[in-house]
Amino acid sequence: MFTDRVIIKFSAGKGGNGVVAWRREKYIPKGGPVGGNGGKGGSVILRTEVELPSLESLRNHRIMRAEDGRQGGSSMMAGRKGKDLVVTVPAGTLVKEVKTGRVLYDLTENGQEIILCRGGFGGLGNHCFKTPTNQAPSLCTPGKPGQEKEIELELKLIADVGLVGFPNAGKSTFLSAVSFVPVKIGAYPFTTLKPNLAVINQDYETLLLADIPGIIEGASQNRGLGLEFLRHIERTSMLLFILDSSGWEGRKPWDDLEVLQKELHAYDPTLLSKPSLILLNKMDREEAPLLAKEFHQIYPNLEVLEISAAEKTGLQEVLNRLFYIAKQKK
Repeated sequence: MFTDRVIIKFSAGKGGNGVVAWRREKYIPKGGPVGGNGGKGGSVILRTEVELPSLESLRNHRIMRAEDGRQGGSSMMAGRKGKDLVVTVPAGTLVKEVKTGRVLYDLTENGQEIILCRGGFGGLGNHCFKTPTNQAPSLCTPGKPGQEKEIELELKLIADVGLVGFPNAGKSTFLSAVSFVPVKIGAYPFTTLKPNLAVINQDYETLLLADIPGIIEGASQNRGLGLEFLRHIERTSMLLFILDSSGWEGRKPWDDLEVLQKELHAYDPTLLSKPSLILLNKMDREEAPLLAKEFHQIYPNLEVLEISAAEKTGLQEVLNRLFYIAKQKK
């Protein structure tokens, strides 16, 4: 399953209690205080892993706790520190405070670590309270509680190329054809219910492609899959519009492009400022050449390539162009 949003209550460990203890040795009738301090509670640490595809491993967690510190011992022995809880999340994860909605961290780099909740300090043993006027204190303190936070983790995919198109436009077929990644393909809407990722290699360069589930009219108002997946386009470096040129269900590719651009603009106007490339797919279908000719007449100044993902024609030209655009952005 693909999970890109979870809400979890994280709790750092409580510090261990300090203790009251006395030195007891033969011939030393008045041994001094030797109660040790409690150990510090474990902290909650978030660490990013670029190869982790989603937040699926955290889907069934509601509360996650670090280990408490142990109480101190005699002979001024400090208690053991509680183990930190290290939670691995994908690169591209937003860390939000549920109560306020405030973004606390934006974790975009591989191996990035942040301390989300700090463990509580251990309590003091009675040896800490010895003074010239009080040689035998019977006082110790409890450990401090660790920090607690209710957090929403939201994943926004980080990819070089975001595939954008209507359901059944052929995005999954295209991704499978250029990357050999097995994805679910079918002749009905919403075949893709989760983003698919693929790495493309060419001339010692790599591109990460993200197949975003189909966008429909009203997606920016959360119609269909809507906002659940529109946010995954935000972090892509370039957009690849894949249009169905077969005339399926009476749709025209120029109408589809207009709707896609309108929905992207309504969600975030800056999305349309990204470098983009338009593919007219399904050129092997009977009506496709005529519709493609009309599309070129309507949009004479757009960069448009014609392909058939199913027949695997025109794909190399697309990859060459994507790698060229990527190099220009560096």
